[in-house]
Parts: sequence; structure tokens; C-alpha cells
Amino acid sequence: MNNTNTSSDSNGSGTFFVNFNQDCTSLAVGSKVGYRLYSLSGIDTLEQIYSNATEDTCLVERLFSSSLVAVVSLTAPRTLKVCHFKKGTEICNYSYSNTILAVKLNRARLVVCLEESLYIHNIRDMKVLHTIRDTPPNPQGLCALSINNDNCYLAYPGSSTIGEVQIFDANNLHAKTMIPAHESPLAALAFSPNGTRIASASEKGTVIRVFLVADGTKLFEFRRGVKRCVAISCLAFSMCSQYLGCSSNTETVHVFKLEEPKDSPRRSVEETSWMGYLTNYLPTQVTDVFNQGRAFTTAHLPFYGVRNVIAITIIQNQLRLLVASEGGTLYVYNLDGNEGGDLALLKQHRLDGKIEESHKPSDSTAGRSDPQQIRRKDGDSEKYREMSAAVESPPKGGFQFHNEEEYPPLTHKVD
Repeated sequence: MNNTNTSSDSNGSGTFFVNFNQDCTSLAVGSKVGYRLYSLSGIDTLEQIYSNATEDTCLVERLFSSSLVAVVSLTAPRTLKVCHFKKGTEICNYSYSNTILAVKLNRARLVVCLEESLYIHNIRDMKVLHTIRDTPPNPQGLCALSINNDNCYLAYPGSSTIGEVQIFDANNLHAKTMIPAHESPLAALAFSPNGTRIASASEKGTVIRVFLVADGTKLFEFRRGVKRCVAISCLAFSMCSQYLGCSSNTETVHVFKLEEPKDSPRRSVEETSWMGYLTNYLPTQVTDVFNQGRAFTTAHLPFYGVRNVIAITIIQNQLRLLVASEGGTLYVYNLDGNEGGDLALLKQHRLDGKIEESHKPSDSTAGRSDPQQIRRKDGDSEKYREMSAAVESPPKGGFQFHNEEEYPPLTHKVD
């Protein structure tokens, strides 16, 4: 999510970059005075894990619950710093030919998105494995990286005029498929946690679609609204993959339930009903509206016009909807999987680093050169031991990224 909005909501004190980590266990907040990391293990208080007040920060991405963070500052927007925040050390930094618009991480890859190119790094040693050059102009830095190692896919716009989703295999480093998702240019993308599905929305902002990554089959189609076009700022699957959230520049967050299609016998009955008869004679645009799903539940935010990111995850054994606003506030809602309707605001927390006051509310690229590493000097091997320690990747199906002492030393294979 790019920190380009300069407004603030009624509870915020400025403009912030906000983003949840891959498994929604922490929240990263960047501002003009540095960045902070917060734990999302509880809702009554917001525990600050780390604070760095050395420089202005426009992008900060944490790798799961590890010590690795990727940081970009406002004063050096073409430079990416990779740090071990628990040790307070910088592992390395890289400069690129243009402004860094987005950074995405998983346990195998780090992706840097520029306006007309994407760089895929091996997260173990930060070597550039592949560069996708001359992509269609992407001034918002729109891209998504699956958090799943086995289905390690990268998605980005395949066109600047229509809504094509280009899927790239970031493990095997080749293009996988192109999905013609929308007639209008893309505005948001998100992978499901297992990397097998991708959700998309266009600049028109009325329809959200979910596709199968393997072959581009459309699985679901949801209508966000019909009255107005909106700027969708975030799509997010729940960690259980049963829900899909959508936020925009309006005051409403929609949550859709990903229920499998009904059995064919019921479908045949519907097709013989008066509605099925009627839809045979209606324009395709009208029948599409009948077939689109509606929101399972909605949350009404106490602000609008401010960009935000959302997450749907379980905290303290309860499904929650989290909304982090660039205005500097985190809003928490309970989400009942059995009942839809409107969600009540449960808690809110300020993100400006000041004393916690949480409460229950009353109501195109100039050059194409490869990035040049500009800091690899004495202690180089030590730096990359820190990289391995920061990434803390456990064996498949093993540890959960919580204890630094759990992970064995990493070895590098040479082909």
C-alpha cells in the first residue's frame, strides 16, 4: 500500500504507511519520524514490538514474525534497506533506477516493484534472480506475492488500459498465465493464503472476482455496489480462506463469504423458475448482476476518503476484522461467521506511538539497469549470517517463527 494520501481521519494526527505482515500477527507503521511494529496478539491493548525513530519511512515490510524488515525512506525512495530489527543492524541495502513503489516478501522471495519493472530477489542472500522489464506503466506499484512457498506466485497488471492479471511463477522464474479479469484497469490484487486463488478489483470498483491461479477459472463474482464507482484500496483473504474483505475510499468495508456454488439440482430448478425464464431474455449485463454475490457482512468506518488496509484473522479465539487507516488508527471489529449484517466497532488504537488511548467507542522508468548493492563492506559474511538469522525459515511443516533459537543454521547450495 503506497503512502500517497495527505489527509487524516478524525482520530489520526498525520499520514502513515500501514501494512499487516503475511500472517496478520503484526502491524507495521511508517511515518515521518521512523517506523514501529505492533503485535496483534490481543485487542484490549496494542503492544509495540519495536520502534525506530531515525528517519522518515514510506514503506516497511516485516517477514512473518521474524526479525527481517525491508524499509524504504522518503529521503531515499530508490534505496531498499534490509534490516535485522531485533539486533538493530542493517544487513544490506540496494539502490534501483527509479522510485520503489512496493516491496513484497515471503520466506523464499523478496520482490521490489518499480513503475515499469519488477525485481525478484532470493531472500536468503538478496541476489537478483530475475528481472521483469518493460511492464505496463504501474504508477501505484500494484502487485501481490503469494505467502505460500509451494505456490510462490507473483501477480501484477498485464495492461494499463484493461484489467489483465499477469501471473508469474517466482519459484521457477517464468510466466504462468494471464487472466482477463476486468474491462477496466486493475485497482487491487490479493492471493489466498495457500496461493491457489487470486482476487481482483478494477478502477471502476463495483465488482470483485476470484479466480483459480492454475488456469484462470472464475470461481466467484461479488458486487460491492451499484450506486457509485469507488477507489478500492485493499482486498484481503481471511487466514482461513473462507472470507474476502474489500475496503475503499468510502466509509464501508465489505466482507464476502466464499461459499462453494450450489449443487446442480438446485441450479436446474432455478433455471426453470420465472427468474430463470426471465433472465433468458435480459441483456447479459443485467443477468450478471443477478448472479453476483452480495456482502456477507459490512463494517461502517468512522471516516472516509482515507486509504486503509484490512485483515481478517483470529485473535484470542475470535474472528476479527482489522482496519488500519493511514490517518493513524487501528479499528477492530468482531466478525461472526454465522450471522451477517452490520459489524459493531469493538476497539480502536492510535498508531502514532503516543500513550495508548484505546477505548470502546460510544457509537515510466528512466533507466533499466539492475539494482546496485551500495553497502557490502567489512563484515560481509557476518551480515549475511544476520540475513539467515533474520529470515528464520523453519523446516516445512515445522516451527512457527516465534523463537530465534529454534532454527538450524542455513546452508547454501552451489549448482
